Amino acid sequence: MNESQPALDTLHHVETPEGVELSLRVAGLPARALAFAADIFVRSVFYTVAAIPIGIGFGAAAGGLIFMIFALGEVIYPVAFELLGDGQTLGKRMVGIRVVHADGTRIRWGASLLRNLLLFADMLPGTYMFALASMLASRGFRRLGDHAAGTLVIYTEAKAQPQPRTAASDPAPPALPLALDEQAAVLAFGARSAAFSAARREELAALATPLLRAGAPATPQLEAVAAHLRGAGRAR
Repeated sequence: MNESQPALDTLHHVETPEGVELSLRVAGLPARALAFAADIFVRSVFYTVAAIPIGIGFGAAAGGLIFMIFALGEVIYPVAFELLGDGQTLGKRMVGIRVVHADGTRIRWGASLLRNLLLFADMLPGTYMFALASMLASRGFRRLGDHAAGTLVIYTEAKAQPQPRTAASDPAPPALPLALDEQAAVLAFGARSAAFSAARREELAALATPLLRAGAPATPQLEAVAAHLRGAGRAR
């Protein structure tokens, strides 16, 4: 189902501490409503199956016991699946979406518990109008629980997107002889720079100041040295 891209979906951009820029495709109302309906169906089947033996075996106490199972199930089911299933309940897995922290990291138990407890506030005034209003007013389509817990619901295929790069520079030898570990560092930069944001690439390349011409962008210069080292390695 996650091939379809509802018009109400958008992108949420995050830059990690390592400088890798993530583009997370946020799930909009249609996908989230479908996952929510699927989860309601799953829980309803469980409650129905559980109620039959409880009603037979517990007599007058059955009503209270069933209510307790219902109340616990409404919280335990989503929290357990989000923690053990990489942010996915069964319904979310069917639709191809999952819950993450706003910085793109895997959801932790505190945030999962908070967002699911506040689902009862999102239900008010009995028609999920608070949740709907919050999602429509939020760029990340967050309901009240998502705002409080700092979470997003995204499509599972969201991955790090390599950032646009300038045209490859012609190989250029280093201005100074390089030790083996220095050559390895330059080659590693050349191999991984596509995963960094442009600002992070320039920041890292600038660390190689002795190899660079002053007043010129550092990234293409260091990539040119990396290209030269790769060519020299193949020649050997």
